[in-house]
Amino acid sequence: MLVSTALTVQADVARIPLTNGTVAMEITPDIGGRVLSVGLQGQSNFLKVGAAVIDEPDPQVTPTANNIGYLGHEVWVGPQSQWWVHQLLNDERRTAKAVWPPDPFLILAKNAVQEKNAQQVTLQSPNSPVSGVAMQKTFSLVEGKPNQIRLDVTAQNIRDTNIAWDIWFNSRVPHTTNVYVPVASMSDVRVENFTDATYGSLEHNFSDGIFALENHPSQTHQGRKGKIFIQPAKGWMAAFRDQQLLIIQFALQPKGAIHPEQGQIELYQEFLNNEQEDGLLELEVHAPYKTLKPRETMSATETWTLLPYAGENTAAAQKAFLRSLANSKAVSLD
Repeated sequence: MLVSTALTVQADVARIPLTNGTVAMEITPDIGGRVLSVGLQGQSNFLKVGAAVIDEPDPQVTPTANNIGYLGHEVWVGPQSQWWVHQLLNDERRTAKAVWPPDPFLILAKNAVQEKNAQQVTLQSPNSPVSGVAMQKTFSLVEGKPNQIRLDVTAQNIRDTNIAWDIWFNSRVPHTTNVYVPVASMSDVRVENFTDATYGSLEHNFSDGIFALENHPSQTHQGRKGKIFIQPAKGWMAAFRDQQLLIIQFALQPKGAIHPEQGQIELYQEFLNNEQEDGLLELEVHAPYKTLKPRETMSATETWTLLPYAGENTAAAQKAFLRSLANSKAVSLD
């Protein structure tokens, strides 16, 4: 009797690298068209990516599909409360006004590669019958600024009636990442804790015009879970981890341009003290909430700057580093 010794080869998503020798990123047109990795050349991936990228590379895209934890960087539409209200394909989610999962046609479906060269990659999503939009995403190395990457997103109304959404950028990183946001006062910050017997409240501090989210273990619960909604004072947030600094910049909007259920910046944190590797922090940015006529488009941009950081892993040292960057004009943080 013959016994096969062949091993099953695990499938994988398509991967498109972009690098200029200073920064490197990897994009996939599969699983919703997302960024799988980004960082300084030769350094670790700044983003958090789930095992599902390898374990489930070819998801079924249907109106009943659930979220799959691919993580990385992806793009949604907002507000979250409206995700399943404006569709007729899933009655249960529409009736429940479900706030989870996100639109499967935007987060799971393969994107078409419209352009690919040494400087940029442009992806086109399919038309979504759930959200009523199609998204074009362009990831570009910035000419003359080797530490910068630009993310441009255009959403088009593919329906014959008006729709209203915002463009929602979501970058996932380990929860141990230190994040700082410029804020005028704590009246511009709303904290929503998801507390229960397992999870305690989020911890944070505010000083010198900078809001910081704490990430040390909870002293009262097994972990922490919650979300923070912020009207920033300036169009950036900064995140430090593994001797790298990621500055996410965007066009600052007046509070009235952002849907009232959301914040221009949102931070979602979830972790268990004894499962540190599984902890998650989401760095989210909302563009203005707009009504689109049939075939009308709206666009939004994030610029990512990646810099080396060799200082101490403390809030004092990291905020001082940000001030030195601003004072030296090395990065515009106005």
